[in-house]
Order: sequence, then structure tokens, then C-alpha cells
Amino acid sequence: MSGSEKEKDPAALKEEGNTLFKAGDMQGAVCCYTKAIKLSDSQAESAVLYRNRSACYLKLEDYSKAETDASKALDTDPGDVKARFRRAQAFQKLGRLDQAFLDAQRCAQLEPKNKAFQDLLRQLGTQIQQKSAQLNSTDARVQQMFSLLLDASAKDSDRQKAAQNLVVLSRDEAGAEQIFRNDGVKLIQKLLQSKLEEVILSALRTLVGLCTGHQSRTMAIVNELGMEQLCAVMGSGAPTVSLAACHLLQVMFEALTEGMKREIRGKDEAILPEPSKELRSMLHHLLEMLPASNVSGPGRDSAINLLVKQVPRKSLKNPDNSLTLWVIDQGLKKILQVAGTVPELSEGPPLTDNTHMSCSVLLTKLYDDLKSDKERENFHKLCEEYVQQHFSRSGLDAKLRAIQTVSVLLQGPSDVGNRTLEMSGMMDAVISLCASEDVTHQQVAVEAVIHAAGKAKRASFITANGVALLKDLYKKSENDRIRVRALVGLCKLGSAGGTDFSMKQFAEGSTLKLAKQCRKWLCNESLPPTSRRWSVEGLAYLTFDADVKEDLVEDKNALLAMFELAKSEDKTVLFAVGSTLVNCTNSYDVEKPDPQMVELAKYAKQHVPEEHPKDAASYVEKRLVKLLEAGVVSALVCMVKQESPALTEACKECIARVFLALVERQEDRGTVVAQGGGKALIPLASDNTDVGKVKAAQALAKITITSNPEIAFPGERIYEVVRPLASLLSLECTLLQNFEALMALTNMAGISERLRQKIIKEKAVPKVEGYMFEEHELVRASATECMCNLVLSTEVQELFLATGNDRLKLLVLYSGEEDERLRKAAAGTLAMLTAEQPELCTRIPGTTTHWLEIVQALLLSEISDLRHRGVVIVHNMMQADKSLAETLMESEALEILSVLAKGGEGVPDPVSKVAQNCLDKAMEYGIIRSRQGEETGKGTEP
Repeated sequence: MSGSEKEKDPAALKEEGNTLFKAGDMQGAVCCYTKAIKLSDSQAESAVLYRNRSACYLKLEDYSKAETDASKALDTDPGDVKARFRRAQAFQKLGRLDQAFLDAQRCAQLEPKNKAFQDLLRQLGTQIQQKSAQLNSTDARVQQMFSLLLDASAKDSDRQKAAQNLVVLSRDEAGAEQIFRNDGVKLIQKLLQSKLEEVILSALRTLVGLCTGHQSRTMAIVNELGMEQLCAVMGSGAPTVSLAACHLLQVMFEALTEGMKREIRGKDEAILPEPSKELRSMLHHLLEMLPASNVSGPGRDSAINLLVKQVPRKSLKNPDNSLTLWVIDQGLKKILQVAGTVPELSEGPPLTDNTHMSCSVLLTKLYDDLKSDKERENFHKLCEEYVQQHFSRSGLDAKLRAIQTVSVLLQGPSDVGNRTLEMSGMMDAVISLCASEDVTHQQVAVEAVIHAAGKAKRASFITANGVALLKDLYKKSENDRIRVRALVGLCKLGSAGGTDFSMKQFAEGSTLKLAKQCRKWLCNESLPPTSRRWSVEGLAYLTFDADVKEDLVEDKNALLAMFELAKSEDKTVLFAVGSTLVNCTNSYDVEKPDPQMVELAKYAKQHVPEEHPKDAASYVEKRLVKLLEAGVVSALVCMVKQESPALTEACKECIARVFLALVERQEDRGTVVAQGGGKALIPLASDNTDVGKVKAAQALAKITITSNPEIAFPGERIYEVVRPLASLLSLECTLLQNFEALMALTNMAGISERLRQKIIKEKAVPKVEGYMFEEHELVRASATECMCNLVLSTEVQELFLATGNDRLKLLVLYSGEEDERLRKAAAGTLAMLTAEQPELCTRIPGTTTHWLEIVQALLLSEISDLRHRGVVIVHNMMQADKSLAETLMESEALEILSVLAKGGEGVPDPVSKVAQNCLDKAMEYGIIRSRQGEETGKGTEP
């Protein structure tokens, strides 16, 4: 039957599915059975196909689908004992023990002597008893905790302990269900009104346990507690309580959007209502919190943080941005109200140092999530209307609010900020307020000038007039808060040439003076943290100059002050610290111009960028050592841990770049790992810009190559490293990144079967195979080395066993290549494969006519490792097949093995031993005979 005919014949597809099932290819079998089900017009035939597909899903550990298919088979034929047994197994794995027991009992009734049915029945009986005992015990513990918490006469310490025990119980599914069923939510509602912070925290953490991954419970809790109460708790004064409530709401959002985990869906699956109503209600309450004066600063930041995480699409491939449009429609003015709040003025909600930056991040995320010019134009219009409404009012306070709003918009989305800045009269008002005698007015105006200076190409007025204005403020102001901000403006305008040594905005030495003043303010602890943060912002611009970089790394006090700020409550400093460190470590991307193009540019009198002499590799290396000595790693680790909108993807990219620079030298990698750098890189490799992900993954690869991965990434963390490493096996990455990823995966694949399974699951094996054909000899050899460790897995061995591929041929040919590293890797892989899969030994002669020469060359090699691999391959071939042994013994291999077996100078003991084993095998077959145990020659069969 031709391939096209087979595709249309259910019986043929079923047979093919059965063959693939027996060969262990479950995915292929599922594919065949699925096609056959679609084509089948017989109910009885479909029932068998569903039953067979159910068996595949059991092997694939997709128990929900296995149960569904077995049920479909039983709908047609309730007496199908195989289908019932499979459903019982699926129910058991899904935790639905009562249903599993009923099915297993029915199977045992139909076939009382079937041992598998009896064994399953016994297992289920034991499991049901254990679960019942556990539930009774859990129930008793829950009741005990409830009694203590409701007892007003109990000691505070006892109630606190009971509340903490409740948290522990809620993390277990049985405990969570008992708390929920015993009216625990009502009790938790009372606990949330407690005066004790510890009790409130325990109540929130218990709710986290109840909601994690469970959609129906989450919906019930949202409806019972009400968002008003949860938002009120988050908006309360205590930062720890606010953070815990924020975490709870985050868990609730995830449970509602992603649904329950498959393992605990159970019977609820079919009756769950759509959670979009609850989601919108939650978002509506968060938006209402933003301008509310009774909400604390940390509570407001938490609300903004949740909106940042939950509203924009997770992937731009998803066409639905309706949630973003809804939030813009319902809440953009509320966000702008917070953005325009000047804390020093009497009116307006309380803010933290981070609030304005968080607003800017949220506005940017919303704007970036828009799909069309029409949507973006509407966003512009709403922002301009809001700014104009305040700017046109009488009174200075309203104008200050308008300028503050523009200042936040200039930080992002800058297109919108630029348009509002260009509104009639706005720039004049900013300039005139810079001369105000009121420090608050002056501060708001100067910050607006600074943010506009960052967009100098658009704000041409600033470029033309800004330097003189800011210099005047810097020299004449008596207030350090104003002076430090004016200085940052000057730094921004002075760094327009970037790292180009020949493009200097200021006179020689001016940048160094500005940087010295920035460092002085940075170390001045009497200044408020916000002003010290501005000095780091100045350094972020000035460190484009290599002289400034050198001065900064020599000033240990300034470095320590910067690192302390990075760890502080003020998250707005994160990007400035990240940018400064990227500049100091030269971890930014530099395009090397084509020398011919440089000559042409000089000839045409065009500007050619020049590198500063102190940006040479030797200087950069010394700077890295100084930063490591000052504790840069612990600062970066703290920055990664920050739960704040200020930790933007751009900021994460900066951190990933710096980490990659820090692990460049092999001797520094241990220090980076010991201080928590390895752990910090894992989230940076998954949640970052595309460039940031690659940089973090490459840093992980460098660590994995030279450190013991089990020590560098202890426990379960080691499995999280595999995906970033596999992502570097891409044509979009450089050959160096490919090479380092292959080296790292080789290390990983040699550790354990579980890690090899993880590598297989991440679909890295076909990529590794692809690099075995790479022209670059180092990449080709490292891919083959990686395969050498991967073939320890049966699944990878099966790829070589499959008919119609050249995998084995490639290994045989590579074993005869000149490149020593490639030969060792290929021969090593061949030695392992032939030991594990003797069938492959018989296929070697069919790979190439030169196979015997290649094997003999390995045996004759001067390199002992290659000789060892050669004798192992020969031994495996002789063990596998007598005719192969005869072919080998009829060639020069016999003479070579005889010499190797005698040992002596240059022949290691393992080689000699395996060679003797080969000869012993040949004698056992009767191919050769021994002469007085000394000489070995051809013999005849006895």
C-alpha cells in the first residue's frame, strides 16, 4: 500500500500506530490513532482506537487525556476490560481514587485471576485508607487551629503560632481543601481585621495557599472576601502587609487567567464559569486605589506593580489587547493624576520615591501594547487633554502638576512626553520656574528639563539653551538638591558623543570635574536618598568617558555608596546603577567599523569614532577586578531580587551584560557563583529583553563549563539552567555562543539521566546533531562530545537504531578524521553505542567501505585515549557477532591486538586488558588458537 493510500485507511493507520507503540514512539502512535479516529466510520473500531490512544497518553503521563479516551471507549463497549483498566490507572494518577477503585473492582470481577487487576485494587485500597487517615488528621488539625484563633482568651503568642500553622496546612492540597470546606475563608476574614501584623500576614499567606493554581477556590474567595477588603489591606500603612497582599492578588490573577493545575482539576472542570468578570472587577478596584488619599505609598506602588504585570499582553503574538484598551479607557486619567502629584504640595495622594518611575513604566507598557495608529492617537489625545486641563487653570499648583505629568511622560512613553512638552507655553513655563525662589517649584522644573535633555534630538530648544541655563543653576543655587539635578542635566547634555573619544561636548577636564562632584554627593549621607540617586544618574552619563570610569573604580567609597543605594528602598536608582556598571565594564555593544570604510570616511572628511586609550582590554580587566573587590556581585543579586516596576527589561539587560563581563575571566567565576551570581542569572535568562536573555544564558554557559554545575546550581536549580543553554543553540546566536552552550550541555549531560531527560525535553538533541555538521572544527568537535554524553540515554540510542539515517555513518567517518578532539569524541560515542546497542555493531560495515581502515587506525594511534576507544569498539563488535569477529581477525587488527595485549612501553594497562579480551573472544569462537600461551595465530575450528 502506498503512503497516500495508507493515510486514508484507518486499519493501516491503526497497524502503524501499534508498530510505533511497540517501538516506544508514543507521539507517533498518538498521531496515527488520531488520524484513524477521524477517518473511522465504525463505532466499534473507534472504541479500540480510543483505547489504544489512552494507553499512549498513560505512557506520556497525560492522564487527563488518557481518562477521556478510555471513557469514550467504554461509552461504546462498557465490557471492554482493557479500557476500564486504563481508565482506573488514569484516575489513580489524577488523584480520583474512589472512581479508580470502582473501575479496578469491575475489572477484577470480570477477570478474577488477572494479577495486574488484583495488584491495582490492593494499591488503591491502601491509598484510599492513607488518604482517609490523612484527611481525618488534617481535619482535626484545622479544627484545632480554628479553635485557638477564635478564642479571645488565648495568648497572642499561641494565636500567632496557630495562624502560622494554618499557613503550613494551606500549602498542602488536602489541608487547603479542609480549610476551605470548614468555612475557613470567614475565619480568615476576621484575621485580616486583627491588630497584630503577624496574624494579618499569616491570613494573607494562608489565602495564597488556598488560591495557588486553583481557579474555582480563587473565584469563591474573591467573591466572599470582596476586592474592597483585599485592596484596603494592601493600601494599609505597613509595607510588609502591603507586599504580602500584593503577592496574594498576583496569585489570584494567575489562578484566574491560567486556570487550575491539571492534577487538581477533578470534577470541577466542566462546571467552571468564565473568570473574566472577576478579573475586570479586580482591575477596576486597583485603578480606584491609585488616586485615593487613604491608600499608603507602598500600597499604591503595589497596585501599579500589579497593573504592570497583569494588563499588557504577555506576548505580542496574542492579537487581543482589549484589557489594555479597557484600562486606558477606565483608568488613564487616574494614572496621570498620580504621575502629576507633587509630594511637597499639600493636596494629592501619598507617594514613595518609586511611584513616579512606576507610573512611567505602567504608561510605557500600556502604550507599547497598542496595535494601531488610531489607538496610539487616542492615548496622545487623552494625555494632552489632561495636561492642558491643569496647565490652563489659574494658580501655580495646577501648572506644577501639569509639568510634573509631562516629566513622568518624558521618562516613558517618550513620544507622548515630547508631544506634551511641545504644547503652547509649556517650555516657557518650565524655563521661568527654573529661576523660581521656591525650591519645590525649581525642583519640578529642573527635573522636567533633565528628562527633556535625555530626548535632546526632539527637544532642540534644550540643546540650544539648556547648557547655559543649567550651568547658571549649578553655579548660583545655594541648595544642593537643585545643584545635583542641574549637574545631571549638564551630564546628559555633555555625554551626547557617547563613548566616542573625539566627540567632546565640554572643555578638557570638565567631565572629570562634574564626575568628581557627583561622587562627592553620592557619598554625602546627609543628602536625601533621592538627591544621591540623581548623582548616580549623572555618573551613568559621564561614565561614557573612560577617564571617569577609571576615577570611579579607584574610589571605593563611591562604589560602596552606589551599591548601598542599589540595595535600598529607592528602586528608581536601579537603571542608573545598571547603566553605570555597563559603561565601567565596557559590556555595551560596539560595532567595529570596516577599516576600508574608515579610510573612505577620512578621505571624505567625515567623522570617524575613536576609542579612548583607557577603553583597551587591559584597562577593562583591571576595572572588573576592582568592581569584584568592592562587592558588585551582591549589589547585582539584590537588584535582581527587587519586586518593582523600576526593574524594567532594559534594566535587566544591563544587569545581564555586567554579569557576562564579570564571568569573562575563568578565575573570577567562582567568586561570582559564591556570592549568588549563578542563582541570579537564571531569572535573567528567562525574563528579559531578547539581547538580555542571550547575555544571561551565555554567562550561565561560561559558569557551567568551568564549575561543577551541581555546586554552582544546587538542588532543583540545575534543571532550570538547561533551557537557557539550549536557547543558545540557535543560528541567531554567534558561533562562540553556540560553542559555549555545547560545552556547558556536555557537562550537564554527563551528570545524570534526569538531566539528560531535561535536555531531550528542551528539544536540544536535534540542534546538537545539527552542529555536528558545522564547518568550524571546535564547534563540530564540541557537538560530538555533547552527543557522546547524550547517548547514555536510551531515547538517544534509539535515534541511531532507527532505519534510514546516517547518524552511525557520521560517527564512523569522524573516527577517522585528523582533528584529534573530534576523533576522540566520535570514537567515544561509537564505543558507548556499540556497548549499549550490539545491533549497531553489525551495521558498522555497511556505513563505509573504509570502516576497517578507520578501526585499525584507532588501534595504531599514538594517542592512548584513541587506542582505548578503538579496542573497546573492536571488543564490542566481536561480542556482538561471530562473522564480524572473523572479518576483524582476518585483517591486520589481529596482529595489532596481539601487540597491544602484550602491553609494554606506551601501552596503558586498560588497553592491554581489553585487547587480550578480544583475543580471548576470538579463541572462544575458535577463530584463533593459542600456542603454549605465548604466541597467538590463526587457527582452525575444533
